[in-house]
Amino acid sequence: MSRAPAVLLLASLVLAGCVTTGAPACPPGGRERLVADLLFGRNIGGRLGVSEAAFAGFVDREVTPRFPDGLTITDARGQYREASGRLIREPSKVITIVLADEARDLPRLAEVAAAYRRRFAQDSVGIVTKRACVAF
Repeated sequence: MSRAPAVLLLASLVLAGCVTTGAPACPPGGRERLVADLLFGRNIGGRLGVSEAAFAGFVDREVTPRFPDGLTITDARGQYREASGRLIREPSKVITIVLADEARDLPRLAEVAAAYRRRFAQDSVGIVTKRACVAF
C-alpha cells in the first residue's frame, strides 16, 4: 500500500471515532428532555450569608413561580478558584429542574440566576444543562 492510501485509511479510521449517533433511545415511558442544574454558593464575604430560611424564601419567590411543575434541591459543597489563585470552598445548593419547554424555560433559568446574584451579592450562579431521558 502506498503512503497516500495508507494515510487516507488511517485518517478515515480516526475520524470514524468522532461520529456520534445522537442521544440514546429512551426506555419505554421515557422522553428526552433538557435537564438543568443551578449551582448556588451560600457564602457572602467569606462567611455563610445565605441561611436555610433565606434560601427557602428565594426559592418560593423566584424559582417556584417560574418552574411550578417541580424541582429538586440538593445540599452540596462547592469550590472555585478566584482570579488571585486562592481556592474558595463554600456550602452550596443545587436545584435540578427538568425543562418542559426549552424556548420558554432557558430564559427563566437566567432570570433566576440574575435574581440570586442581585439578592445575595454573588459573583455568579452556575447553570449546567444536559440532555437526559426522563420518566415520572
